[in-house]
Amino acid sequence: MNTLVLFYSYSGKTKAVAEELAQKESAEVAEIKDAKRPGIFKAFTAGCPSAMKGKSWAIQPLAVNLAEYDRLILLAPIWANNPPPAFNAILELLPSGKTVVVKMVSASGKSKCRERLDAVIQSRGSILESFEDIKAV
Repeated sequence: MNTLVLFYSYSGKTKAVAEELAQKESAEVAEIKDAKRPGIFKAFTAGCPSAMKGKSWAIQPLAVNLAEYDRLILLAPIWANNPPPAFNAILELLPSGKTVVVKMVSASGKSKCRERLDAVIQSRGSILESFEDIKAV
């Protein structure tokens, strides 16, 4: 099975987790980048409310073609108990027929978004294989 680890990281913690996971999985790794990286103030004052509503922000074009992979492992930090807007943008690009693993990374290791993400992934014609909250300090 052809696997891609695709991640969004604001502070670098999720990036470290993603790179380690890609090695373990013998998978390719790619980063989701904001079209215009928000400063810390905007990330929290605008990003958190957008995250809670499941909204997305513009991202840079991906360096990979998601259609070429059977299995996608998606990682992101938790913003206000939800994935950040850049991560939501990837869900909008998700091709059908994929097996998806979601790993949310935070200092608490607790999010409340599994059901919403499962519904979004299913609406795109893919299957959520597993969901995990990862505590990273």
